[in-house]
Amino acid sequence: MPTRRDARERALGLAYECELRATPAQALLADLPVDPDPYARELVLGVDQHRDEIDALISKYSEHWALERMPVLDRALLRIGTYELGWMPDTPTAVVITEAVELAKEYSTKDSGRFVNGLLARIAEEVRPESTLPT
Repeated sequence: MPTRRDARERALGLAYECELRATPAQALLADLPVDPDPYARELVLGVDQHRDEIDALISKYSEHWALERMPVLDRALLRIGTYELGWMPDTPTAVVITEAVELAKEYSTKDSGRFVNGLLARIAEEVRPESTLPT
């Protein structure tokens, strides 16, 4: 059974593919030979469904960075993390941010972990003001 970490990693790959192919998530998922884990599916579809709201939050807190200038992987991770923070309240804030940072460190640029961490922490302050983040 895949872990949530595995599901997030798969969702990252799918979100990346959606962006590169300019394909809606539903169409991409329909063309897959094997369905992804239900959590990965939920993440990709949720990001697609709430893309405008998610992108507005990311743009609001990404100082001096236009969304389209961000590395594609960072943008995909930020969208997934923002979706989890804003629309999946049962997932702990620290888990969302830590997982996104770890995936950024593994798959993106050397500075991506720090960038993703700072941006998701600022977004979490708005969408989850009651949660406390570790310092």
